[in-house]
Amino acid sequence: MSLVLTEKRDTTGIITLNNIAKRNALSEALISEITAALNGFRALNIRAVVLRAPPGVKVWSAGHDISELPDRGRDPLGFNDPLRILIRAIQEFPAPVIALIEGGVWGGGCEVAMACDMLVATPEATFAITPAKLGIPYNLGGVLTLLNMIPLPVAKEMLFTAQPIPAEQALNLGIINYIQPAAQIEAFVLAMTARISANSPLSIAVMKEELRLLSSAHAISPELFERMQGARRIVYDSDDYQEGLDAFRAKRQPQFSGK
Repeated sequence: MSLVLTEKRDTTGIITLNNIAKRNALSEALISEITAALNGFRALNIRAVVLRAPPGVKVWSAGHDISELPDRGRDPLGFNDPLRILIRAIQEFPAPVIALIEGGVWGGGCEVAMACDMLVATPEATFAITPAKLGIPYNLGGVLTLLNMIPLPVAKEMLFTAQPIPAEQALNLGIINYIQPAAQIEAFVLAMTARISANSPLSIAVMKEELRLLSSAHAISPELFERMQGARRIVYDSDDYQEGLDAFRAKRQPQFSGK
């Protein structure tokens, strides 16, 4: 069974996450199918993409597939990690990508949603950034994706507490564009893509790339980068990182020692 379903409606491409049994956890296989779908849509000159889960789901995506993370001693979120590849594929896709959100969006799934150009959610949707629950050292690229969407005090709260925020709060903060009832959200999003498709695709592609480059234009010295990588290395070499993974696998609460 395919882990994603794809559909073309006029000049809109729809990608539906379809691994409900694993709550659309972002496994390497699932991410590979999403990126393949994006590449296929690029070849078809699709003018807008909708990224969604099946209607009525309780969880849009549970985030990174923890079972695929390495044990301590290796960077779990390096440049070629599948999640980083997916984030770049969404950001570099030449047409707008709209996240249609139903249910909970957790961890890496939250970053995937926020890498999209626009977000439309149902009233029941929630957003949680959860690396602290597992002792995972988030990388600079992931933090930047969040900071481009979330006010700094709210980003700190979400990262430090790992607690979800509801759709209404996300709307008030400008994280999502619209809230729509589940029965109307698909038609609403497709109306958005129709308006996008009526405009110049070349103009939109250039503006999307300009926005991507400008939003990532934060100067960082080699020394500062190495300092941050060293700090992350302490985390993924730690007992706490291994404890987070072990606790997840054993389906128990982790007991972090700070070591």
